[in-house]
Amino acid sequence: MRKTQTIYFLATLLCLFCVNDLVAQYGYGSPYGYGYGNRFGRQRNAIPQAQEAPKKAEPLTAEEIVDLQMPNITEELGLDAFEQAVVRTTLVKSVQQRIEIQILELEPEKMKEEVEKIRIRQDEEMKAGLPEDKYLAYLELQKNKFKTKKKKKKKKKEKKSKA
Repeated sequence: MRKTQTIYFLATLLCLFCVNDLVAQYGYGSPYGYGYGNRFGRQRNAIPQAQEAPKKAEPLTAEEIVDLQMPNITEELGLDAFEQAVVRTTLVKSVQQRIEIQILELEPEKMKEEVEKIRIRQDEEMKAGLPEDKYLAYLELQKNKFKTKKKKKKKKKEKKSKA
């Protein structure tokens, strides 16, 4: 009696361990017709699929361009909320006008004249809206093409006391 119980117990354990392998095979094209597909697994379609053409990146709008530059300008010039609004409004207007000129595709000389007029108008609006020191700092920043100088952090060297 003890021997048969041991045999039944081992047979049950063997079945439990093998069921996982059998269940894992279901659905992958068994030769007996169960599951999905045919007996050779997943087949490729004989008709080639057309690949999607890569989408061209849409050009940024004037507001997006200014939004990218504003954190640098604000940080470098130390602008308050009113001054930020003045600078942002002026830059959006100027950038929008430059984009419109590029769309028109004028002759190089005419385009240069128009861009210069826009720059002069922009500088006049900035001078009217900003204090003198911040306006001069803005002009300096504009010469550097809005690239801020990275401030170097000074590392404090701690002297280790020998005990």
